[in-house]
Amino acid sequence: MGFLQKKIFDFFPPPFGLDMSDLSLKSVWLARQGDDEWVESYGSVPLSKGSIVDGEIMDESAIIEAVHTLLARSGPKKIKTRRVVCSLPETKAFLRIVTLPKMDPEEAKEAIKWEIEANIPLSLDQVYYDWQILGSVFSPGEEKVSVLVVAVARSMVDQFRSVLGKAGLEVVGLETESIAQARSLLSENHDNETTLIVDLGDRRTSFLIAVGNIPVFTSSVPLSSQMMTDAIAKEMGLSFEAAEKLKITAGLGSLAIPSPQLKAVQPILENLAAEIERSFDFYFTSIGYSKAIDAVILCGGGANTHGILPYLSKRLHQNIELGNPWVNVNLDGKIPPIDRKRAVQYSTAIGLSLRALDEYESVA
Repeated sequence: MGFLQKKIFDFFPPPFGLDMSDLSLKSVWLARQGDDEWVESYGSVPLSKGSIVDGEIMDESAIIEAVHTLLARSGPKKIKTRRVVCSLPETKAFLRIVTLPKMDPEEAKEAIKWEIEANIPLSLDQVYYDWQILGSVFSPGEEKVSVLVVAVARSMVDQFRSVLGKAGLEVVGLETESIAQARSLLSENHDNETTLIVDLGDRRTSFLIAVGNIPVFTSSVPLSSQMMTDAIAKEMGLSFEAAEKLKITAGLGSLAIPSPQLKAVQPILENLAAEIERSFDFYFTSIGYSKAIDAVILCGGGANTHGILPYLSKRLHQNIELGNPWVNVNLDGKIPPIDRKRAVQYSTAIGLSLRALDEYESVA
């Protein structure tokens, strides 16, 4: 890199990624110099119960206080920017692939508006939307094209931007959790492999099927890591806190010798396996861009529960892997500051920060 191309004074550092879920805020701030990338700062703070419910902000003051706490605690360096790319809850977003005749871009804009009205249960003036024409692998024929459309309720977007503004942040980008996770968990050299990402969170489990790096199907169900803790507490007569500690330290035990905690959560795991199978069936019968699911990746806080990967792998007769959200971060051989087990909880925030890096460089 020539001397004049180096950033001697970085007056405008890239934005950071902020994952805002029902129970926590997570931040990741990445930096880049040439081809090298590194983590400047990261952090996580809990949200008081009821602050956000099913993606809707219920307590603005709690969110504002949590943002200030997150910025104060994140490290190893302080976050020097107040520009942010924030996540949007999957339950409030609509992702569809629509088929259009080949046409020029201006005609496509109008046609997509009609498709949004026909495929999304909100009127056009109630949503923000974006779209992308997909490549040849998605083409339904020479005279037609497939278009990925994402729409999000205006009321929710405006609420998120307003609250974060009151917390002193400038929102420069918003993105659904699934698209951010695809960016962090799926290798840029993924080609046309088909992957199911299962995000086992504290309040719900979300499913994303991607062909290459393109999301083609998303859904979510009210199965969660917290439900497993509740089941263990009830089965073993423990408090929620004691059951959570047991789940973290002992996990589900061995499949060969079923533990009390495995017995407690087995109905939940069976429901989870059934939902994964339903996602497979829907993809093959209704979308079908490929003939097989090549990989299943587990992320989210519940992914770290010892024993869950072998249980689901055996139940579904398919290898299931713990996600690696550093796969597209060029750390130049350095060990990331967040180990892989904890990093799966930061998958969304890392994906958002990667987007922030790329967009910052494109306008810098």
